Amino acid sequence: MRDKVKIAVFVSGGGTNLQALIDAERAGKIGDGEIALVICNRTGAYALERAAQAGIDAEVVTRKACGGQEGFEARILELLEEKGIELIVLAGFLNILSNDFVSRYDHRIVNVHPSLIPAFCGDGFYGLKPHEAALERGVKVTGATVHFVNEIADGGEIIAQKAVEVQDGDTPEVLQKRVMEQAEWVILPESVAKLCSKIRASR
Repeated sequence: MRDKVKIAVFVSGGGTNLQALIDAERAGKIGDGEIALVICNRTGAYALERAAQAGIDAEVVTRKACGGQEGFEARILELLEEKGIELIVLAGFLNILSNDFVSRYDHRIVNVHPSLIPAFCGDGFYGLKPHEAALERGVKVTGATVHFVNEIADGGEIIAQKAVEVQDGDTPEVLQKRVMEQAEWVILPESVAKLCSKIRASR
């Protein structure tokens, strides 16, 4: 049997989407893939604790420690090659990767974004901002999108989307939680599972 597809998850904060992936893998829902590495660009992020609890190797890589973006990406590439990573998942990773980096992993980097792209996406739309914008605009439906990463922020080919209803009285925080629970934590593991199956079959 061919080895499972090795996945790296890039995180910056609490790692809720990382946890959704860990839970999905444990439940056998990512049959052709395994999370082999977590890369975090912030020391002390709770995502590192989640990785430790799951027994997944984790590395902190910061631009400051690496002397800038070029050194930062070079160190990440070293780690990816050491682990034989074939699929990268950006799960709340608040660092834009260079075109050169992205081109090395063409159609092998995916991101989850908390809106229905093309709404409320692109530069500056991260964290609570897509939800604040959705509420300001008065939309009745929002959701999440999993997409491939290319040189344009949130501009890559869409893999999956799931809609979530906006309810009267929603705050950005309440809406963020509902979008995570009803959309992000559902379509991200599903998308990763499908991509791992495709990669494994194509070897």
